[in-house]
Amino acid sequence: MDFRPCIDIHNGKVKQIVGGSLKDEEDSAKDNFVSELEADFYAKLYKKHGLKGGHIIILNPKQSEYYDEDIRQAKLALSEYRDGLQIGGGITSDNAAEFIDMGADKVIVTSYVFKNGIINFENLEMLKKAVGKDKLVLDLSCRKKYDKYYIVTDRWQNFTDVTIDYNTLDMLSEYCSEYLIHAVDVEGKAGGIEEELVKTLGCWGKIPVTYAGGVGSFSDLKKLKSIGNNKLDVTIGSALDIFGGKMSFEEVINICKGEVI
Repeated sequence: MDFRPCIDIHNGKVKQIVGGSLKDEEDSAKDNFVSELEADFYAKLYKKHGLKGGHIIILNPKQSEYYDEDIRQAKLALSEYRDGLQIGGGITSDNAAEFIDMGADKVIVTSYVFKNGIINFENLEMLKKAVGKDKLVLDLSCRKKYDKYYIVTDRWQNFTDVTIDYNTLDMLSEYCSEYLIHAVDVEGKAGGIEEELVKTLGCWGKIPVTYAGGVGSFSDLKKLKSIGNNKLDVTIGSALDIFGGKMSFEEVINICKGEVI
């Protein structure tokens, strides 16, 4: 299990939010933590610890008054840790290569691929052509409905008709090099992981999968490692001490590496 750190940017600030609270209207969200530090501070920290494959997520839409400031923050982080971080939020086939040139190792995409509730294979092909499969991460963040996990888009606000199952994971893996999957209903709450989802992902494991959502203690982290068959990487936000939480950033790294039992 690798620890994949995060830099979430909302309203021009590095933040940790409650995932299900994000709304485009008035750029609102319920904040868990708002940093007074800029994004390059966190990028430098992750680089110091040799943590690769972490992600920057821009949480405002392009039409937001804060979007330009979000991009400024993202550029600071990418300049500090070139080829060490991925970036998502508003990525399309038109701008994906720009973010790679900006210093992103990979781009992360959801809404551009899942249009009108279904998979847009034309857009998938264009993305693959624009940056290549090896540079593309698909964000399959999901919420539970009718006892199934459905992929959600547009900053986790809208349900698609696409469920997280082995057929979906197999099919989409032909277009990307890895998955990022937030369990949105527990994201930012540090109240425990989505065990059913973790079991599904841990039994698949054909390409790298990073799980996010609900890890609030070291017991949660160890449970994730066990239930996920040690096949899942993990990102933790609000629960980390660097974001105002109680979990030691360095101890999380050690547990993921297997250096602490």
